[in-house]
Amino acid sequence: MEGLTSSEIAGFVVGALLLGATIAAPKVDGFIASSQRRSLGMCKRCGDLRIVACSQCKGTGSARSGGMLSLGVLDDLYESLGAEAKTENLVPCTKCSSRGRLMCPECSKVA
Repeated sequence: MEGLTSSEIAGFVVGALLLGATIAAPKVDGFIASSQRRSLGMCKRCGDLRIVACSQCKGTGSARSGGMLSLGVLDDLYESLGAEAKTENLVPCTKCSSRGRLMCPECSKVA
């Protein structure tokens, strides 16, 4: 690491911070949306729509084969940054029966 200037190190730090912010953005957005719904008296999970996106297929109705231990995390990151979605190894989602959505667990408790 000899020969690195302070500007280059600062650039690496800024890049790392931007990458961290990009990865954390959906969680922060979900937290803010949840608190806004709660303050309006709505269901904090679905906003009184009574359905939520499937957590396994993320609402698409198809999931990658290989389970949790596959290296699909990098593929998901590339897709979220704008890369084309890979269509190989896709199987129908078993959690939501390929619908992409489930009944809201918060609303279904009350009703």
